[in-house]
Amino acid sequence: MVGMDILQPVVALAAWAMVMWAWMYAARIPAMSRAKMSDEDLATLTQAKLDAALPPQVQWKAYNYNHLHEAPTVFYAVAIVLAIVGQGDGLNAVLGWTYVGLRVIHSLVQAIANKVMLRFAVFVASSLVLMALILHAALALF
Repeated sequence: MVGMDILQPVVALAAWAMVMWAWMYAARIPAMSRAKMSDEDLATLTQAKLDAALPPQVQWKAYNYNHLHEAPTVFYAVAIVLAIVGQGDGLNAVLGWTYVGLRVIHSLVQAIANKVMLRFAVFVASSLVLMALILHAALALF
């Protein structure tokens, strides 16, 4: 179908979010067990309590999972718009895959080493790609 190629990176990024979800819980559940958190602790869990009880390396994965529900939601919407108007192939599909690749790199940097300046640079690059997709959608619609 014409213009639908951009839906592949949409599904790939959604799948990546689920990979990060699994990684987050694979790290968090054993860490919570080691921290000997009681049922009461778990029932009144706050971000501050988690940050105090769990090692930063465990929390990085959770933070990244949350990040995958921020700017990528704009990507999903714009990609679907581009597909609907028949502009989701060619350069826009390449930009979609580029965005996904940069978000995966961002996830890996944050979840493994959390080098903030490197992570920021990758985030800026992905944001520029997203801006290009938004511009292309605007040009197609207006």
